Amino acid sequence: MTTSPTVHPTVPPTVWLTRGRYAGPDAEAVLRLTLRRRKESEALDDYLDVTENSSEGVFEARWQVADAVTVRARLTLTPGSEAGREWVLVAEAERAWDPDWPSPVTMFWPETPDAAWDHEPVTGLRFRDANRLPADDKALRRVLRDSVRGSWSIDVIVHEAMTPDERGLLPLTRLLPPSLRHCVVEHRAAPQQLRALNWAVREFGVEVPRGGALVLPKASPPTGDDAQDLTVRSVFLDGSEPAELLDTVTRYAALARPMPDGADPALSALREKWRLLTLEEELARERKLVAMYADALDAMTKSRDLYREAAERAGEALAAYRESSGSTPQEPVAPDAQTGSPLQHLTRTFERLKGTPWTRRRDNGDDAG
Repeated sequence: MTTSPTVHPTVPPTVWLTRGRYAGPDAEAVLRLTLRRRKESEALDDYLDVTENSSEGVFEARWQVADAVTVRARLTLTPGSEAGREWVLVAEAERAWDPDWPSPVTMFWPETPDAAWDHEPVTGLRFRDANRLPADDKALRRVLRDSVRGSWSIDVIVHEAMTPDERGLLPLTRLLPPSLRHCVVEHRAAPQQLRALNWAVREFGVEVPRGGALVLPKASPPTGDDAQDLTVRSVFLDGSEPAELLDTVTRYAALARPMPDGADPALSALREKWRLLTLEEELARERKLVAMYADALDAMTKSRDLYREAAERAGEALAAYRESSGSTPQEPVAPDAQTGSPLQHLTRTFERLKGTPWTRRRDNGDDAG
């Protein structure tokens, strides 16, 4: 029997998400300090620490971007380990996300160069750096495979046609639109690594041009024009703005992407466990609860009335049956808890009366007539 491939939901256009690893001490303290400073500078409308003595830190923040569009974001910090603490950040806006909006990362983490939050958790590489590919071929292949199969980030490989000067060593990700800078990992390949590099990326159906760049595909290997759309023929590492590369990365980020493994629970938590409510949102929630309780009470009342009406009709039917059969009326007996409902009690009474001499005489008389 053939099975259809699993269809993964795509990231909604209103959603921005990334994850990383914090390699320093006192992650919660750093987050609280940064959030407080952002609120004092009015970059944030408000924030909330909802950790509540849990080993998992949870922080919420709300701010506005262009044209008074509200953004809600939730950062979850996992329990600590020797490798540091991983964090997941999901934000959702009231309309489709614009890459020119501020990065949600900057609302929670400090932007200082020595900040320890910007490690990609699968590969250990940094978002804000030009990461050198390993000189060992096996290690190089392992890094690229991990980047494709386990990372949430967009991975860009830049091949240096020649050793760049000081300006060319600066990471190109710093030139991306603000919301993409902390979603992209930049890999740098030395001039002599081109053959080993293309041997490694061949399994992904792509190739890096000499002195050019490539966006690593995360889905099935591209073919034809799709593969060409991921490559940039030339990248000049002279300090100038690589417009073609920036455009390629921006277009790739705008494509519908499958929801990464583990991202769906984070998005659900943002939508369903949100606690940083405005006064209007709190009133709306209370009204919704009142309406829900009113509906439940109404349903219970109707059920009670129907049950009472059914019991009364059953009692009337039993009385009429006894009167027609000439039996002596008896005092009504309250049903015992073990005998079930009044309707079940009445049914058993009918079963006992069935087959009595009176009913047989009546049936014979009807037949004789």
